[in-house]
Amino acid sequence: MTKDLAAGRVAVLEDIWKSYGAVPVLRGVSLALGAGEVHALLGGNGAGKSSLMKIIAGIIPANSGRIEINGQFLTHASPALAQELGLYLVPQEAHILPNQSVLENICLGLRASPRALRPRVRTLVQELSVAIDLDAQAATLEIAERQIVEILRGLVRDARVLILDEPTSALTPFETRALFDRVRKLQMQGVGIFFISHKLREIREICSTISVLRDGIIVLSGSLDDYNDGEIVKAMSHVQTSAEGEKTSILAKVAQIGQPRLSVRGLSGEGFRDISLEVRAGEILGLAGVVGAGRTEFAETLFGLRKQFAGSVHLDGVELSQRSPRLCIDKGLVYLPEDRQQNGLFLEAPLFWNVSSYLIHRLPFFLRSSQERLSFDGFRNSMGIKCTSAGQAARGLSGGNQQKVLMAKCLSARPKVLILDEPTRGVDVAARNDIYALIRTLAADGVAIVLISSDFDEIEQLADRVQVMAFGQHGGALVDDISVDAIAKLAFGASEANHA
Repeated sequence: MTKDLAAGRVAVLEDIWKSYGAVPVLRGVSLALGAGEVHALLGGNGAGKSSLMKIIAGIIPANSGRIEINGQFLTHASPALAQELGLYLVPQEAHILPNQSVLENICLGLRASPRALRPRVRTLVQELSVAIDLDAQAATLEIAERQIVEILRGLVRDARVLILDEPTSALTPFETRALFDRVRKLQMQGVGIFFISHKLREIREICSTISVLRDGIIVLSGSLDDYNDGEIVKAMSHVQTSAEGEKTSILAKVAQIGQPRLSVRGLSGEGFRDISLEVRAGEILGLAGVVGAGRTEFAETLFGLRKQFAGSVHLDGVELSQRSPRLCIDKGLVYLPEDRQQNGLFLEAPLFWNVSSYLIHRLPFFLRSSQERLSFDGFRNSMGIKCTSAGQAARGLSGGNQQKVLMAKCLSARPKVLILDEPTRGVDVAARNDIYALIRTLAADGVAIVLISSDFDEIEQLADRVQVMAFGQHGGALVDDISVDAIAKLAFGASEANHA
């Protein structure tokens, strides 16, 4: 890369190579980021995006290549040095110290005390238009709130280069707009931003340039206006797609909605109260709401992870009282949690064990290993899970493949009712469409599905009906007019009404 190309840039990566053993992950990658530029970085799961960003953030070393941040070289792999040079990585999976306050987490590692930085942090919170208690214990935060903490960490450090890795994956449209407003302000201040996302509509809204990684190589790069969505997705995946990109046609059987499977009446618990709903066999019920609405707390209470205060839950007409996860699994009520790394997978355990972990109590000990491997191989083939072997640790997979393993874990329990909490969070376009097709196929096979998602496009595309929660209460329902605008109007209107 010449000096002319590097001029006016806040970050320059030249000829970056990275291998793990004999397997190359990055092969001569060169990128430049200008002041005030929002540069989209796309690629399928496993394309090398995370490795590239970890290298520029000083988390892992490159085998060779040159990195320049704000005119100074990153001489060795060191997150402290990268931050000192003015770069901050906002990771997709937030790193939180649960026993410290939100403010202490935001100010972690800074020389000034949290007390001294409180006014600055409070101003940033107001500018982002988010509701977060700086004095709350971080352990109480929902997953979207943890992402906000990571974003605030970067902003309070006055970083001149920000890496946003799937920053909207658990944010509602309202929160996403607030984040984008803040990004535009940062642009005006000359901050350069690498924006990693799989949501092409958001990329069109906020980014000006784009680079696509595939198999560790930049296969497309330039002005975003020079490429349509079909060209971008084709570059990511080798396959021809529709011009819609994200809205690739989903081929699946059409479900016939049957009798009620799950009936919830007046359920109250921690974070929500008096929620009633019904889901029928073959039906997909979308459960929408803003962060803090109580959707995850409701799902965890249904599954027996939290104690219910009042109400009743019936499965196929039989009341499920004194619920525990094991009882629910045995009866056919299965839950896919929103945070796959913290609550869904055993990251250091082999893949075959992860897939069978919901059923471990049912398998005879002397046949357990062989049956587990056989079960995993079936899901591996049918769901296209990319891995080296059934014995590989779950931590070594890309986000999309981890999510497929989590789906396989749930399906191994043969659910009658499947609660999906953010089932496509942080997965690429191809993996998301695979999961959409799987959800529709499950519904066609008679499974009743509760779909919890912060992506209103996802709910519009998949749900037969929509129910909204706001501040732990019922906020409205949609049957016929299911659209992003209708969902958003109901979600935010109900939220304001309940908050008043």
